[in-house]
Amino acid sequence: MTRPEPTPSPRRRELLEAAYAHALRSGLVDLSLRPLAEEIHSSPRVILYLFGSRDGLIRALLARARADELAHIQRIAGTHQGPGGLQTAARELWQWLSDDTHRGLLKLWVESYARSLTDPDGPWAAFARDTVDDWLALLAAAQPAALRETEAGLAQRTLVLAVLRGAMLDLLATGATARTTAAVHLHLAQVG
Repeated sequence: MTRPEPTPSPRRRELLEAAYAHALRSGLVDLSLRPLAEEIHSSPRVILYLFGSRDGLIRALLARARADELAHIQRIAGTHQGPGGLQTAARELWQWLSDDTHRGLLKLWVESYARSLTDPDGPWAAFARDTVDDWLALLAAAQPAALRETEAGLAQRTLVLAVLRGAMLDLLATGATARTTAAVHLHLAQVG
C-alpha cells in the first residue's frame, strides 16, 4: 500500500533541493539513500519519512527537474508567436539546451527519459511520454494559431523536437557545440 503524499514542509523542501543538487551531479539510477543522506546532512530514516520511499524521493526529484526545465522553456517558447515564431523559439531553446550550465539537468533528463522506457512501472513511469507532451505543447504555443491545430503543425513541431533532442544527445556525447549548433540552425532555416 502506497503512503499518501506528505504535506510539504520546509524541511522536505530543503532536503528536496539538496537531493536535487546531488542528482544533477550524480544522476538517479544508482541513487542510494545512505550516501545521499550523509551528503545532504540528513538520515535515511528522515528521507523515508518525508518522501515515503526511495521511489517517492525519485518521483519528487523528477517532478522538480521537470518543473525546472519547463520554467526555463516556457519563458522562451511563450514569447514567440506567429510566423517564424517556431523557428525563433527553437533557436532560443537550442541556445538554452547547449549552454554548459544546463549539462547536469540535461543528463538527468536523458537518464530519466531512458529509464522511463525501460522501467515503465517504476518511479520513472510516464516521464518520457509526459516530457514529449510538455515540449510539443510549448512548441505549439510558438506556432501561428491557424497552424497549431493542423496535422501539418503537429508534424512540424514534432520534427523540430526530434532535431533538438537528437542534437542534444549528440552534444552530451561529444561536446561538439559548434557542430551541433550549425546542424540545428541549418534545419531551422528549412522549417517553413
